[in-house]
Amino acid sequence: MTKPKAELMAMLRRLDDPEWLERPRNYDRGETGALFNDLVARLEDDFATPCVSERDAQDSSEYGRVTVPAEATVCGTRIVVCVSKLGSLALVCADNPGAFLGIGEAQAEGELDAADLDKVCGTLADLGYAIVPEELLECDYAGPSRLPRHVQRPTWWHRFFGIF
Repeated sequence: MTKPKAELMAMLRRLDDPEWLERPRNYDRGETGALFNDLVARLEDDFATPCVSERDAQDSSEYGRVTVPAEATVCGTRIVVCVSKLGSLALVCADNPGAFLGIGEAQAEGELDAADLDKVCGTLADLGYAIVPEELLECDYAGPSRLPRHVQRPTWWHRFFGIF
């Protein structure tokens, strides 16, 4: 459901404008919010439960997060979707970002069901989000942007979902 690694890296590099760290030059807050609202509504329908969401994060390149509650998943582990302000990028993780080194590890440990993952990824794809694997985002950042000094080991996650 995700694009090949080389294609995703090329996309991240295209989106990496050092003059616009927190959001892209053509950022439309209303459009981003409407798309995020659609995501929340679709996930609530798909899992037949209310989902907690945080949106319009300040001083961050992450727009927001939506959480499918643990009680609504097959494995009893919540699913968190993080959405960037840049390029409709989305990250899907079990429990929380960094809890597992990607969805493959979460599945191997019995914490993420394939059918639940398919629901989430299918919804993201239908809405036009580009799903970026956590493993790729945890790679060392090698772009032109100057990331904040408080980041000791910059990664692509810091660039597209981090705090500025």
